[in-house]
Amino acid sequence: MSLRTKYLGLELKNPIIVGASNLVTDIETLKKLEEAGASAIVYKSLFEEQIHLENLQMHQEMTDYNERTAEMTSLFQENLYEAGPEEFLMHFAQAKKALSIPLIASLNAVYDETWYEYAKKLEDAGADAIELNFYAVPTDFDVDGRGILNEELDIIEGVKKAVSIPVSVKLSPFYTNPLYTIAEMDKKGVDGLVLFNRLFQPDINIDNETHHFPYNLSTEHDNRLALRFAGLLFDQVNADVCASQGIFTGADVIKMILAGANVVQIVSTVYKHGPKQITKMLQEIEAWMATKQYKSLEDFRGHLSAAKSKDPFAYKRAQYVDILMKSEAIFKKYPMI
Repeated sequence: MSLRTKYLGLELKNPIIVGASNLVTDIETLKKLEEAGASAIVYKSLFEEQIHLENLQMHQEMTDYNERTAEMTSLFQENLYEAGPEEFLMHFAQAKKALSIPLIASLNAVYDETWYEYAKKLEDAGADAIELNFYAVPTDFDVDGRGILNEELDIIEGVKKAVSIPVSVKLSPFYTNPLYTIAEMDKKGVDGLVLFNRLFQPDINIDNETHHFPYNLSTEHDNRLALRFAGLLFDQVNADVCASQGIFTGADVIKMILAGANVVQIVSTVYKHGPKQITKMLQEIEAWMATKQYKSLEDFRGHLSAAKSKDPFAYKRAQYVDILMKSEAIFKKYPMI
């Protein structure tokens, strides 16, 4: 029995990848994740916006007490500067050296030029692939959806020209038609699609009347959207598909493979249960495959995709209508008090 699979042209020992998070910034934790069975790791995202913020904060701290007297213009040497991406790249290179499994870089830049520049720097630091983290939260009423998509398509094209390693895209589900968006990105030659990006949302403390930003871990039922689109995309795009969000158990991984995904990314389940959860998930997959007498993932990948499913309405609105017509079932399960 083999759990081996391919993703972004990389040969992986199994379909479980640890997604980008603060977990992976510690070398010892990285080693534990690899020992537990992770087939690859996505390093914490390089956010250009964070670099700009750190530069601004450092500038303010260095200039707050300037010219306190006529004889003093600055407390600091003029050649002090914020390390910017160089410090991040140094840590990334150290992580790469500590691992024997692929390390995928995650990037979210601000300007077209820096998308390409940072992508090349990450490749030079040893990245086996790059995941473009399209984390965009529109706040401008004058920007239309087509403009956002065109910008992202240009970024994909530019990054593909700038590097020779595989390039994937981590997508938000909030496009008018995600399938059209994915098809356009596929035409640009993107190597992989990560479904989907979990956008952090603000909350409000009604006692203090202030905004706060709680940790936003996924739950066990957050994987259904990724499952739906994995099933729709199987055999329809050239890019590999990675399912993300709400994947906690081996059963969740099996569902994604049955729908058509090549691999999955996990984060929240590792936060909640530790690296040992990866080992447990792999054991669950192997046990299920043994029961079904499957020798490889390809023996069942896509069996329940839209392209292969025996139910022509499984991925269509008819299922929703069917649920509405059987609404009495929910009252039997949750009787009204």
